[in-house]
Amino acid sequence: MTEGSGVATLQQTLAISEYLFYSLSTPGRGNIIVPEDKMWSSMMETVKKNPFGSPFITADCQAQREDGQALVKGRYIAAANTAEGDSCEFGSNKYFMLCGLGGILSCGLTHTMVTPLDLVKCRIQVDPAKYKSVFNGFKVTVKEGGVRALGTGWAPTFFGYSMQGMFKFGLYEVFKVYYSQLIGDELSYEYRTTLYLVSSASAEFFADIALAPMEAAKVRIQTMPGYAKTLREALPKMHADEGLGGFYKGLVPLWLRQIPYTMMKFACFERTVELLYKHVVPKPRADCTKGEQLVVTFAAGYIAGVFCAVVSHPADSVVSKLNQEKGATAGDVVRKLGFAGLWKGLAPRIVMIGTLTAAQWFIYDAVKVWLRMPRPPPPEMPESLKKKYGIA
Repeated sequence: MTEGSGVATLQQTLAISEYLFYSLSTPGRGNIIVPEDKMWSSMMETVKKNPFGSPFITADCQAQREDGQALVKGRYIAAANTAEGDSCEFGSNKYFMLCGLGGILSCGLTHTMVTPLDLVKCRIQVDPAKYKSVFNGFKVTVKEGGVRALGTGWAPTFFGYSMQGMFKFGLYEVFKVYYSQLIGDELSYEYRTTLYLVSSASAEFFADIALAPMEAAKVRIQTMPGYAKTLREALPKMHADEGLGGFYKGLVPLWLRQIPYTMMKFACFERTVELLYKHVVPKPRADCTKGEQLVVTFAAGYIAGVFCAVVSHPADSVVSKLNQEKGATAGDVVRKLGFAGLWKGLAPRIVMIGTLTAAQWFIYDAVKVWLRMPRPPPPEMPESLKKKYGIA
């Protein structure tokens, strides 16, 4: 992306915003709107031209008319939008949709897989006197309900985290390339950690809105004996008892738990991958096989997961307790638990989240490989920066 194209794109964006504001705020002009197809195509062009995209970009020169006829007779200029072997173009609608599919599989499957550990963790948080440790929690749970009881809450876990994963991974890719286009190549590279943090926080904000109802149902099923045994039983009972507000009662604590978790998850993963290829892996990423690249993905995911668990655990304790007690606020729960109580269940959560995060990144990257999606390498310093710092 050249400096000129970046400025032009930003000017287009500002022009559209100004036009919309003028149309809506000026009497008699409220019926004037920008055609949706033109706005969308402009946004998609902005997304495609970013430093995290494919090395193959669309040429800006209009060498061919829309009807397919060359502007200069007998002469055509071709630009490769999709790299050879890829199933879609980086930054296209199909690319983002497939990223969302990868998110559904990675989050839905992994969270459901660790339901027994999540069940014990939640019960330790809300009733530490009864469930004294991880092993004791498993023992008590199996004794009271049999082995089948370890799967309690699997349905809201599967559906809730599948929806969350779709928005988390899909929108992260959208926000990352969109924000990088807005600030340009140089700032995107120099402040890439900030870019990862802001993009993941933006994505998780929407992902938690999708997750909240199922998370509320899951916690009630797992921690309130006799409340409900299945998701179909829990949802109408929640609506009858608390109305629609009951489904989003824990949304703010969920944001406080999930947004820091996701920011750490994506930023730590991205930078760890970069460092592993730079200092640990003995050969460049391009020379690694797909299997070797997935091993690096899993290792970076586990490292990120450990940090994620520690950062988000206090808010996780609040969410679990809040959804158990009717009428309580987040402040009430914090005062009741105290500092030590906020960290109850940290050990099983580190094991759970570390394994979970590593498995999620592995599945997500494996889906990209399986679907032949573009997988850009870790970002490299732009030539303009190399010249500025005298590296080139």
